[in-house]
Amino acid sequence: MAWKPRRVCRCGKIIAATDLCECQIRRKAEADRLRPNANDRGYDSKWSKARRAFLDKHPDCAMCGKPAVVVDHVKPHRGDRALFWDKGNWQPLCTHHHNSTKQSVERSK
Repeated sequence: MAWKPRRVCRCGKIIAATDLCECQIRRKAEADRLRPNANDRGYDSKWSKARRAFLDKHPDCAMCGKPAVVVDHVKPHRGDRALFWDKGNWQPLCTHHHNSTKQSVERSK
């Protein structure tokens, strides 16, 4: 396994490249506590049915062609119900591309 140099956290502490600092753990816990649950964000039984129907029609990942398991919102809806249900804003993704590539793109914006 390749060695990674240590890094400096925003708070000034030096930590291992793959570790989270205590301040980062606290910020993440606070953000998670304040975030509405999935059902409150619209991911309910109606979404489950729409998701399944969309994946039946679009079974391949838009990025790599492997089997898609996630219906991703191309433009993040951020609570906008019209954008949430706009099927033109949906794309099928495999787990890898949803959890890595797509998240990196969203964080860079």
